[in-house]
Parts: sequence; C-alpha cells; structure tokens
Amino acid sequence: MVFSGLFAILALVLFLPFLIKKIESDLEFFLFVMGCIAVSLTSQWSKHLVNEALVEPIKITIAVFIAGFIFRVCQKPIAANVNKVADAIGLKPFAFLLIVILGFLSSVITAIIAALLLVEIISHLNLDRKYEINLVILACFSIGFGAALTPIGEPLSTIAIAKLKGAPYQADFFFLLRNLWQFIIPGVIIFGLFGIFLMPSKHQNKHGLDAAKEENLKDIYIRTFKVYVFVMALVFLGKGFKPIIDTYVSKMPALGLYWLNMISAVVDNATLAAAEIDPGMSLLQIKSALLGLLIAGGMLIPGNIPNIIAAGKLKIKSSEWARFGVPLGLIVMLAGFVLLLLFK
Repeated sequence: MVFSGLFAILALVLFLPFLIKKIESDLEFFLFVMGCIAVSLTSQWSKHLVNEALVEPIKITIAVFIAGFIFRVCQKPIAANVNKVADAIGLKPFAFLLIVILGFLSSVITAIIAALLLVEIISHLNLDRKYEINLVILACFSIGFGAALTPIGEPLSTIAIAKLKGAPYQADFFFLLRNLWQFIIPGVIIFGLFGIFLMPSKHQNKHGLDAAKEENLKDIYIRTFKVYVFVMALVFLGKGFKPIIDTYVSKMPALGLYWLNMISAVVDNATLAAAEIDPGMSLLQIKSALLGLLIAGGMLIPGNIPNIIAAGKLKIKSSEWARFGVPLGLIVMLAGFVLLLLFK
C-alpha cells in the first residue's frame, strides 16, 4: 500500500504540471503538498525533519533575495551598454564571455538571477531571433552546470548537499565542487566555445527576443518566497520517497542512473534530485545521477529553472527550444558518459 501510494504521488509529480496549467504556474506549492502527503504516507514526520525543512532553504533564499536587488539596480546600465560592449569586443567573443561568465557566476548569484541577467541582456541584443534562441539555450545549459558547484547556486545543489551532509559523506559547502569540477568546469567552457562557432560575426540590426516586463520589488518578494517553499517541498519529497530510493534507486548501477536521468529533460531536475539522491548510494552513483540531471535538464524548457525563466520571459516556444536543445543535450550526454568512464 505504501509503495503504491508513493508511486502514485511520483506519477502526479511527473505528469500533472504538464496537464494542468495552474499546477505548472504554482509548482512550488503543489510539490509542497505532495511532499507532505508522501511524508505522512510513510509515517516519517519528526521534529528534526520539520526543522531541516525550515532551515535548509535559508541560504539560497537569502542569496536570491540579495541578488535580486543587485540585479534591479543593474538593469538600466545593462540595457544601455549591451550592444556597445558586443560591438567593442566582437559578437563571437561576447557570446563566449556571456555564456562562461553567467555559468560560473550562477554558483554565487544563483541560477535564478543569472537567468534574469541573461534575459535582460538578450532582450537588448540586436540579433536575429534564431541566433538569440541558440545563445539563450547555450547560456542556460551553462548556468545549470555552473550553479551546481555550490549549495546556493540552485535548488538541485541545495537539496543534494542537504541529503548528503550526514554520514558517510559529511557534505560541506564545497562537496559538489570537489566531486564535479572535472565535469562542470570544462562543460561551461565548451558551451562558451559553441557560442563562438554558432554566432554571426557582427550585429544584424534586428530585434529578436524581448522580455515581457521589467523587474520590480513585488517580483523580488514573490520569487524569494517561492524559492523558500520550493526547497522546503524538495526536503519533504526527498524524505517521503526514501523507501523507493532504498529499495530501487540505490541498487541501480551508476551508469544506468546517468541515462535514466534523461527524464530530467521533461521534469525539473531538482525534483528528481530530491527523489533520488541518498547517502546510501556510492559516490559514483551520486556523481552519475547528478551529472545526468544537469545535462538532460537543459534539453527542454521544463528541465531546470534557468530554462523556465528565460523561455517564459522571452516567449520562446517549446518546439524552438527542442530544435537546438535536444541535439545539443544528446551530444553532451555522450561526452559526459565518456568522462564518467574515464574518471570512475
């Protein structure tokens, strides 16, 4: 009965956001409810769990809140200077630097704010729509990668550290950096190199993508609250799904987990991390699972937070994203597989 209920909850988490628009727009609160139901079903409520759920979101929430104000101050200077900088250094070097800098910066300012910076820059760049979409997708892959280096970068890394902070891994702030740098750092640079090859040599005097509206104080407060609820929901989901993890996921071979996590192309990768990562897994299983989530999460719009923010604000269609994101993601998945074989 318990396992049937958990698999039913997992199915709802995977499919309802695609079927019901209201759930998609309020995903954080939906996941919170599902997490509470999963914990109740498995009788795992405790004072320690509630305390963990209240405390774990604090660091990333504060980072999102502070970075949101910094971004708001920077909006007008960015708008005024984007094309000047691109003209001064050349469009190809500009694309490389944009992709790489946002990728690494996202581990400090969070993937959410990095995505908002990307939206602001792209909306003032004078390029054909096709080139701008490609640039957005490359940058979102990079942001999703780079943000995983620290637990304040994105919810996936926050929840991974929260679940591994006890024995045997005793994961600290730099745990993911120590264990994933050989995949993430070259990956961010490679995405930047793709930008050089795929961008035209100069501006085309065209206006492609445009952001829906300017950032305001209300947006900052709402986003901060939603991030807090989202991470809290992931803590509950992770605890609720622990019987499934112990029985099925932890017994899967590492490379099987890597390919299985291609599902994160259609499901937010932080949600899957909450359902999968467990201290009972080997380090190779953890690295394989996380790397699969990070790569496949960039392939389609629902895969991670940067994609959702950028596509929503710039009105990029799912078909437009998939046309470039899926082939790129498959290439990177194959490269990641080779690296896992080399570094295991």
